[in-house]
Amino acid sequence: MYQDYTRLRDEFGIQEFDESLWRDLPSPHRLLRRGVVFGHRDFEIIRDAVLSGKSWAILTGLMPSGRMHLGHKMVIDEVIYYQSIGADVFIAVADIEAFATRGYSLEETREFALNEYIPNYIALGLKPERCHIYFQSENQDVKDLAYILGKKVNWSQMVATYGFDGSTNMTHIFSPLIQTGDILHVQLEKYGGIRPTLVPVGVDQDPHIRLSRDIAQAHRLYSTILTRDNKIGVFVKTDRDVKKLLDDAEKELSLAGFEKLRRITDYKAIYIDDAEKMDIPRINELLAKTEKKFGGYGFLQPSATFHRFITGLDGEKMSSSNPGGAIFLTDSPEEARKKIMNAKTGGGVSLEEQKKKGGKPEKCMVYELFLYHLIEDDKELEKIYRLCRSGDRVCGECKKHAAMLMEQLLLDLAEKRGAMRDETKLYLQ
Repeated sequence: MYQDYTRLRDEFGIQEFDESLWRDLPSPHRLLRRGVVFGHRDFEIIRDAVLSGKSWAILTGLMPSGRMHLGHKMVIDEVIYYQSIGADVFIAVADIEAFATRGYSLEETREFALNEYIPNYIALGLKPERCHIYFQSENQDVKDLAYILGKKVNWSQMVATYGFDGSTNMTHIFSPLIQTGDILHVQLEKYGGIRPTLVPVGVDQDPHIRLSRDIAQAHRLYSTILTRDNKIGVFVKTDRDVKKLLDDAEKELSLAGFEKLRRITDYKAIYIDDAEKMDIPRINELLAKTEKKFGGYGFLQPSATFHRFITGLDGEKMSSSNPGGAIFLTDSPEEARKKIMNAKTGGGVSLEEQKKKGGKPEKCMVYELFLYHLIEDDKELEKIYRLCRSGDRVCGECKKHAAMLMEQLLLDLAEKRGAMRDETKLYLQ
């Protein structure tokens, strides 16, 4: 299971996640440093919020439809890091989606969430007292927002985005709108107000990100764009209260320090001659907050990061439905050791060939365990890579090392889960 992430990034119009985006963050997480996060949409807005100390939120969801494995752990590792540097964390238990697309009852999904996912999240380091955990089916704001925001989406767009057809059931069709409600409700006043929002996902979730961004933009009253002649223009998108909207925008822009404003009321536009392309996010956020005076939501388009998938130990996709290729966070050390010792590697077909030609750690499932989960020190990881490539380290050594580290990880998680499992329900909103 090797993905051409450059091709996927280019195909979906995702921006490259390069070092300039993470190097100034406090103690950048290994998933950022090592290229596991390979793409983004508007992460610059999140980075600037972190560095300036502004309020920002992160939304992630858990699909309570199977046991939690290392692939699921990647996302929550990111979330825990972002929480440590100031994010206001929201976690949606996607019980409506699991009901619509996986065939689980709401009761079954509740059991998975309470007994499998949330205890593991807290054991991994999530601070539950500083985050909002909720079930989609129980959050009326999310459901109301999904219905209201759906007015700006038509059937053709849903078909083009998701491939729905005449046999698709209506709960499945509605579930992407629920996800949009999840993502955008964190900007409602009662949840913290308009602010930058990050959604970390795998690239397979990009349709949800694009839909949410399109819906957020469709509900804006202002549009701030770079015109063909490289001017920054603010345009009123509605035919109601145009003069008042222009008056208010002009006032806010002046207060923000922009002096060269050209208003053309017939075009419903204000051109800002002393603004540059880099000012667009600031202008966009400034005007978002004034839209509420006119009955608008002012939602900022959510940002996103996209991470690589971890491969199963058998070389296939790591999945709850493939227990032999996945390491679950509730596996015993003995179960994990057996899976690791049987894992597919990037070594030679024989010990002799391995020593002569070296291994291929970039195609090794065990090396992925080190890269994604087990080794924090970059220099130590680099040494393992170098020794494998040169043939000075054989697969058996790496498997034993990985099994030992995994045993420590699983035992630590089991101990922490046991200490707080009965408290899980206290943190649900």
